[in-house]
Amino acid sequence: MDPTGDQITAGYRRAIDDFAARLGSATPAELRRKTAATRWTNEELLFHMVFGYMVVRALLPLVRVVSRLPGPAGTTFAAALNAATGPFDVVNYWGSRAAALVYNRRRMGRKLERTVNELMRQLERESPASLARTMPFPDRWDPFFKPAMTLNDVYAYPNLHFDFHARQLSLRPPDGPGQH
Repeated sequence: MDPTGDQITAGYRRAIDDFAARLGSATPAELRRKTAATRWTNEELLFHMVFGYMVVRALLPLVRVVSRLPGPAGTTFAAALNAATGPFDVVNYWGSRAAALVYNRRRMGRKLERTVNELMRQLERESPASLARTMPFPDRWDPFFKPAMTLNDVYAYPNLHFDFHARQLSLRPPDGPGQH
């Protein structure tokens, strides 16, 4: 069953709290330490987790436009993006490494809060019809991308992405109920 707007928003709020707890308790040495199962440091992976929410802000208008195009146009677009998975992976890796220099430990928490707050405002304004808009997606780009995704799926995506990568951090998990 698809998550409701309230469930998505609750996931956004939990991510902000989890992120703040992890970032607030991590030492500079812990942030420089490698993660489990990635080539990023903890700080770079934390930025990548923020980036998951940032990318959704760019995807929302794309879904609105592509979902209105004839079916073959969206399918062709998704296939072209899937064909570019190799270069995407390189840009995704190096982009997160470089961006963590700008959105470092001092700035990434605020960036996450601003981004999530804007997503929550947008989600609140969506109608059931708009949330049902669907477009083909490049499902090879991310394990949480499906061949076709609704706008609701796109709003829910960054919480899945966040939780997946949170398990790869080599930082202490935050304490408290509902935390990993």
